[in-house]
Amino acid sequence: MTTRALRAALVLSLVGCAQSRPNAPTPPASPPVAVPARPSSTYDVLIRGGRVVDGTGSPWFRADVAIRGDRIAAVGLLPAAQARDTIDATGLIVAPGFIDMLGHSEYPLLRDGRAISKITQGITSEVTGEVSSVVPISENTLRELGAARELVTWRDLNGYFRVLEAARPAINLATFVTVGSVRRAVMGDANRPATAVEIQRMGQLVAEAMEQGAVGLSSGLAYAPASFASTGEIAALARVAARYGGGYASHIRSEGAGLIQAIEEAIQIGEQAGGWVQIHHLKASGRPNWGKMRQAVATIEAARARGVDVSADQYPYAASGTGLNSVLPGWTHAGGRDSLLARLRDPASRNRIRSELLAEGGGTDAAIGASAGGPPGVLIANAVTDSLERYEGMRLDAVARARGQPVVDALLDLLLADRAATSAIYFSMSEEDIELAMRQPWVSVGIDAGARAADSTVREKPHPRAYGSFPRILCRYVRERGVLTLEDAIRKFTSLPAARVGLTDRGLLRAGLYADITIFDPATVCDRATFENPVQTSVGIQHVLVNGVPVVRGGAPTGERPGRGLRRAF
Repeated sequence: MTTRALRAALVLSLVGCAQSRPNAPTPPASPPVAVPARPSSTYDVLIRGGRVVDGTGSPWFRADVAIRGDRIAAVGLLPAAQARDTIDATGLIVAPGFIDMLGHSEYPLLRDGRAISKITQGITSEVTGEVSSVVPISENTLRELGAARELVTWRDLNGYFRVLEAARPAINLATFVTVGSVRRAVMGDANRPATAVEIQRMGQLVAEAMEQGAVGLSSGLAYAPASFASTGEIAALARVAARYGGGYASHIRSEGAGLIQAIEEAIQIGEQAGGWVQIHHLKASGRPNWGKMRQAVATIEAARARGVDVSADQYPYAASGTGLNSVLPGWTHAGGRDSLLARLRDPASRNRIRSELLAEGGGTDAAIGASAGGPPGVLIANAVTDSLERYEGMRLDAVARARGQPVVDALLDLLLADRAATSAIYFSMSEEDIELAMRQPWVSVGIDAGARAADSTVREKPHPRAYGSFPRILCRYVRERGVLTLEDAIRKFTSLPAARVGLTDRGLLRAGLYADITIFDPATVCDRATFENPVQTSVGIQHVLVNGVPVVRGGAPTGERPGRGLRRAF
C-alpha cells in the first residue's frame, strides 16, 4: 500500500465516515428565521420568495436563499438583502440540485458540455461508472471504447478530471471505478477465474482510483467481462474500496428469475468487504417475475435490519434500455467485441447461437428479448451505422418482417452490420413493482442515461428516461398519484444520493454548501419525452444553478457551463 493510502486508511479508522451514511441522523430543516442583512453585504445571487424544500425530508418553509461565489451564504428571511442578480421564486419550489445516481455522461460531456437533457430535468450532478469507467487506461480498455477512444488523453482519474473541467461541462460529475474496467485492464476479456496475482494487481488499480477521488467500486454483472468474475473476486476488490470509505454498487447478475439470489450476492459482497452497497436500477424484469419486488424489498430490509448498509436506485419507467447484444448467450461475449463479431461471422458459431436461442424459446423466437415478452417487446433505439437508421423506433419482429428474415437471423445480421453497437428498449416491468420500489426510503433515482442535446443533432430514439425521469416523478408519482410526498421525492433526489457517495458539501440547502439549486413550478413540472418521441425536454423546471451559476433561467438553458469533477470526501 502507498504511503498516501496508509495515511488515508489511518484517518478513516480514527474518524470514520458517518457523514457519508444515508441513514445517519439528518439535522432538522433550517427554520424560517429572520436574518438581518448588513447594508454593506451584497450577494451575487438572491433567490426570493420561494418555498424551500431543503433536501432533509422536512416540510417546506418560506425563505430566501443568498449565494456568494459558488456557495450558499444564507437561507432565511432576508428582507434587506441586496444582490447583483435576483431570481423571483414566488410560487415556486426551491430545492437542492438533483443528483443523478447513475448516468453515463463521462464521454458525452467531453463532446458536448451543455448537458441539455440533464439540466432541463434539474440535474446538477451525476454519478457515473457502472459497466465501465474512465480508469484504468490500457490497450485492452481502449480497444472496447470505439469512437470514444479518440477522446482519451489521460492516464489516471486526476487526468480525467482535468480534461473534464477543460471541456467546461454544465453539470458536476463523480465516478465509480468498475470491476469490468479493472478486469479488462489486467486480464482482457478472458472468461476464467482471476489468479491471486491478478486480483492483487486489480486491487492496486482500485486503490489508485480511490486515492484520486472515485466514490467506490461498481460492477455490471450482466455484461462481460465483469460477468466472468466470481463473488469472491469482487469482494476482494470491494474490500479495497471500503478502506477508503467507498462502497460497492452493482448492476446485479439477474433482474429476472434470479433477482433475489443476485440481490443476496450484492449484500454478501458488501458484508465481506465491510462497506456499503448500492443496487443499481432495482427492478423485477419479465412478466413471470412481476410481483417479486415485494420479496426483493424484504431481502434488502432484512439485510438492513442486521446492519448491512444497503440501498438502491431506480428510474420511473416500465421499460429498460441496454444493448441489443445482451440477448445473446453469455459465452459469445468472451474476448470482447472483436471476438463477438468474429463469432457472428463464423458459420459454426452462428449456428450454435441460433440453435441455443431457438432451443431456449422452445423452438420459437420467444427467448429473444424474453424479459420483454419476446421480439414484439424489443424496440430498436439506436443503430450506429447510417444504413441501419431506418430501423430505429421499430420493434424487433417488425424489423425481421421488413428484412424478410426469421427474427433470429435478422437479429444476428443487424448486430454484425452495426458492430454489436445497437441499443434497444425492453418493455419488461410492471407499474406496481415500480411504485413499491419508489416508496422505499432507501431508493434514490438514477436515470441510466448519458447527457444529450435536444435538437436536430440527435437522430436516434433513446429511452425517454434520458430527458424526463426526475420531472416524471414530480408530475406522475407526486402530484398525480401521491406515491411520494414532495419532500420525500426531493430527499431522494438530493441528500440521499449525496450522502450515499460521500458528496458531503452538496445535496442540502444549507449555508456553506455549494450552490447547486433547482427551482421548479410544482403545479406544472412534468416530462414530455415518450418512447415514440423521446427527444423532448421537460417542462416546469424554471431555474437551475450549478456552483452558483445559472445554467437554466426562465426555463431555458443559459449556455453557462460551470460544472466540476467531484471527488468523494473521506
